[in-house]
Amino acid sequence: MNFRTLRDVEVRGKRVVVREDLNVPLKDGKIADDTRLVAALPTLRWLREHGARTIVLSHLGRPDGKVVPRLTLRPVAEELARRLGAPVAFADDCVGPIAEAAAARLGDGDVVVMENVRFHPEEEANDPGFARQLAALGDLYVNDAFGTAHRAHASTAGIARDLPSVAGFLMEAELTALGGLMHDPARPYVCAIGGAKVKDKVAVFFSLLERVNAFIIGGGMANTFLAAQGVDVGSSLRDDDLAPAKQIFERAKVKGVALHLPTDAIVSTSFDAEADATPVGINRVGRRMILDIGPQTAEAYAKVLREARTIVFNGPMGVYEKRAYQNGTRTILAAIAEATKNGATSVVGGGDAAAATQQLGFAGQVTHLSTGGGATLEFLEGKTLPGIAALEESARNVRA
Repeated sequence: MNFRTLRDVEVRGKRVVVREDLNVPLKDGKIADDTRLVAALPTLRWLREHGARTIVLSHLGRPDGKVVPRLTLRPVAEELARRLGAPVAFADDCVGPIAEAAAARLGDGDVVVMENVRFHPEEEANDPGFARQLAALGDLYVNDAFGTAHRAHASTAGIARDLPSVAGFLMEAELTALGGLMHDPARPYVCAIGGAKVKDKVAVFFSLLERVNAFIIGGGMANTFLAAQGVDVGSSLRDDDLAPAKQIFERAKVKGVALHLPTDAIVSTSFDAEADATPVGINRVGRRMILDIGPQTAEAYAKVLREARTIVFNGPMGVYEKRAYQNGTRTILAAIAEATKNGATSVVGGGDAAAATQQLGFAGQVTHLSTGGGATLEFLEGKTLPGIAALEESARNVRA
């Protein structure tokens, strides 16, 4: 990947349009989880310190091209001001006279947050005229929203056709970390993968089968792999179609990639029957459901991870939200943290994996915690992300 970053441009006195992913969850008008806002701070602080006139674009929720008052970015702007320790203006629109006036009022080091870009249907349609209106607000475009890089929207891709474009610090960090998983990783390279269904991550499996030395598999998808081998997984969540799992087995055999599956599990009669949680051998599930990998499996997986030099964690091992089913995910995260401390590169990618890492207290013990969600998955699938392609095209135009 070849793209320019903030270090490659002069920003002092320039109007800099920054696309951030400030799509934070709100509860009663207050921010319930500030992870994405915190991730945006390094770029926004740097721009302030270097005298830029910063114009922040973002979406919030899914207003479907209509003005939805509860999805206004105003409370986000207020919290951003508190975190930056400086005034942050707010404009009631992102294009047109209101937005243009707000941008014109900025002095060096000032920041304004524009209203939700998805209040306009032209945003998700990547309308060229709407992209030009956004571009008219500034002299330079900074894409710092990796979490929306897989969307070909006006504020993530279209605008880059009309302004010189560079990556912000969060975008740069994401691409550096995830790029290292795809190109010349240190070995052994292990993917710890979980989640509900194999069918949701078939493309990730086939992409990483070309790169990793081993998978350790948990979550609901492990049940599908076990069923594909003839194991009775009782009432456990699994895919009805076992063909993709069988295809992955076949490809792994060809590529010489180890697929580690549970040998024991934590089972219960339902998600909520935590008091009945019981460890059993994988052939003794009966009519119950598997809700976590068992302690023997967790320790076997941990051993594989401790010996790895590159690790990607892409999904929890069980229903980590409930205490009775946390041990598997906690054990492998502890092993990942230990490997990282000993010099391994570890990347946590995907929404559930990131949430589990934070909830269980390991966020500061991995090399990189991706904020990308769906964008991270598509990157690992080897897809071209429109937001990244736009940055690369802008860099090519500069060199030409």
